[in-house]
Amino acid sequence: MNTHRTPFIDRRHFLRGLGMALALPAFESLNVGFAATAPRVMPRRLICIGNHLGFWPGGFFPTAAGRDYAISQTLAPLQAHRGDFTVFSHLDHGAKGGHGAVHSFLTGVKKEESAGFPEKNISIDQVAAEHVGAATRYPSITAGIGEGTDMCWNRAGVNIPPVDNPARLFEARFVESSAGAKAADRERLSNRASVLDALRESAKQLGGNLDAADRSKLDQYLTSVRDVERRLKMSEAWLGRPKPKSPIDPVKDEERMQIEEIPLFLDLMTLALQTDSTRVATFEVPLGFHTRDLDVGSYHGLSHHSKQEGLLTQLQVVEKYLMTQFAHLFGKLKEAGLMDSTLVVIGSGMGNASNHSNRNLPVLLAGGGLKHQGHLVCPEEERKRIQLSNLWLSTLQWFGVVRERFGRSTGTFSPMKIG
Repeated sequence: MNTHRTPFIDRRHFLRGLGMALALPAFESLNVGFAATAPRVMPRRLICIGNHLGFWPGGFFPTAAGRDYAISQTLAPLQAHRGDFTVFSHLDHGAKGGHGAVHSFLTGVKKEESAGFPEKNISIDQVAAEHVGAATRYPSITAGIGEGTDMCWNRAGVNIPPVDNPARLFEARFVESSAGAKAADRERLSNRASVLDALRESAKQLGGNLDAADRSKLDQYLTSVRDVERRLKMSEAWLGRPKPKSPIDPVKDEERMQIEEIPLFLDLMTLALQTDSTRVATFEVPLGFHTRDLDVGSYHGLSHHSKQEGLLTQLQVVEKYLMTQFAHLFGKLKEAGLMDSTLVVIGSGMGNASNHSNRNLPVLLAGGGLKHQGHLVCPEEERKRIQLSNLWLSTLQWFGVVRERFGRSTGTFSPMKIG
């Protein structure tokens, strides 16, 4: 192995490259360790589901506010769980860009604007995953159909792509790696540790030649290095720990329709939470979701309905299918006794796909043991609007994260007690 000391690497470049390594979805468990004993209090969990094209506003939002609202057409499949969720109106990040701004749903910050934020455009799931740390084998799992919707981002500003094969997700959670694979993992971790040693030494050599502002940046850099070192050590520790036994038959790697994969993914996510393999899970529905499996037109084409009755009818078939899967997820969480300890976020960074608007996003919050408000209508007037990032900040505080800001937040979410 080459142990030559490398020259100092630009911090932004280093974190981007390292973030990509850390972000490989769930097949390398970085930021993990042992949970010494079973927690006395039920740990809190977070599920975030993002749909690139959102939901037709005319069918998603109820017409009345409060708990006694008449359920909307799109939300109708959730009727049996209506006491377990809140749907919000008039929340967004103030973003513009149509499809190009959808990725800011869980971050509040577009990637092009992330340089001006200390944590770049990190998403709430990854903040929660950092908080979980050593408690589970996997800090988070990211799953989705096809290419996903660029929903998950680490603090280096690197997108975390979803696992798009349910068989791979099953194997990562429940199938033991071979001795050879574990040896290769250990060698890879050792090599990364050597790189970190070289980076730390190079950074220290610069320390005496920097002004106060640059020393502060260097301190942040070294803190990041130490954090990665801690993750590597915990990752190595988990290599010797057996994975949980699967309560279901192995998931085969075979051809499936996407409408068959979605419920399978959601079941696997529930199992991962139930076995405490992770406490943070995300799922992404892409623009290219194969809606022809539902005997309707292309998803993207239907989203540009221009209020044409025929196209809207087909779009509602798709949205009913998706909401039916989310109702199934709620049912599974209840069966597992996890609903009150799991907060489920469902929504999109697209407010109205027909005109590419990123305003008035569809946002639904379920579970978590909260006192849900039915349809919570937030202020529509521009100067009184509430940032969606405020809701995300309160969500993170509910999860146990101690922080006062997130993304573009101006405070916690005042219309409803969450954190």
